[in-house]
Amino acid sequence: MQAARRFLCAAALALPLAAFAQAYPNKPVRIVVPQPPGGGFDTVGRLIADRMGKVSGQSFVVENRTGSGTLVGTDFAAKAPADGYTLLVGSVSNLALNPGLYANLPYDSLRDFEPVGLLVSYSYTLVGRKDLPMKSLQEVLAYAKANPGKLNYASAGNGSGQHVLAAALWHLAKVDVAHVPYRGAQPAYQDLLGGRVDLFFDLSPTARVQVDAGNAKALAVSGAARNTMHPQVPTVLESGAAELQLESWFGLFAPAKTPPEALQKLRADFAKVAAMADVQETLGKSGGKPMALIGDDARAVVQRDVEHWSRLVKTLGIRAE
Repeated sequence: MQAARRFLCAAALALPLAAFAQAYPNKPVRIVVPQPPGGGFDTVGRLIADRMGKVSGQSFVVENRTGSGTLVGTDFAAKAPADGYTLLVGSVSNLALNPGLYANLPYDSLRDFEPVGLLVSYSYTLVGRKDLPMKSLQEVLAYAKANPGKLNYASAGNGSGQHVLAAALWHLAKVDVAHVPYRGAQPAYQDLLGGRVDLFFDLSPTARVQVDAGNAKALAVSGAARNTMHPQVPTVLESGAAELQLESWFGLFAPAKTPPEALQKLRADFAKVAAMADVQETLGKSGGKPMALIGDDARAVVQRDVEHWSRLVKTLGIRAE
């Protein structure tokens, strides 16, 4: 009798889990993008949302939550109900760089999030306004050394990947270049194209659009190898300016303690999205490297970069302003 009672209790407890797994998602899923429209976060987030919706048969809706670089949106997602209906676009910027930039970060990148998967990685391209006299990174650094504080550079906000990468470059090259933070990439480009800022170290896909249109000049890329979209542009390493390289991955994350059934469904659908030929083609044409890392494989990359970049940022003394 007791054994039968225990079996019935276990079965009763299992029913809600099975029902959850079968029904999820049964309403629209929100994907938080912690930067404004127009940048890398937003582009990847909308691609993921569109394809996840097609695979699951349920709507995935992008919500741009901005402020303090990427802090506001990322912290919002970390503290959202862990029910599978609020997810985050995570990147090197908000998950690997911020732990070194902020002394009192309101979230823990490793404890507060579960990786669904990583989709793509991108290098950054240092671009200059089209009438900038300098034609290479070496010329930029030579001018900056001779004229401290005369050049300036844009970023998509304090603590953004654009900010940290450029600040690390200037720090290692021992030059003084003034920082002009914006709220997202679009206003930064408006001032770059208008001649009000000199330089911008942006993600290669969005930088490429402006370079190909003749609105800006490409000076260097941050990856270990040249970008296939602009093979004539040297890497920072090739320029001899600094021992510096960075490629920013982008992926989908859920709040910690999200039900395992929801994570299993999300990861299965994400794997299907990452394997789609048109997704890989879209990412490749934009200069990205498809990754398709799911679950624990994604977690290993995130943990490696959190440890590496938080340590390097602290060593360089770079802080969010």
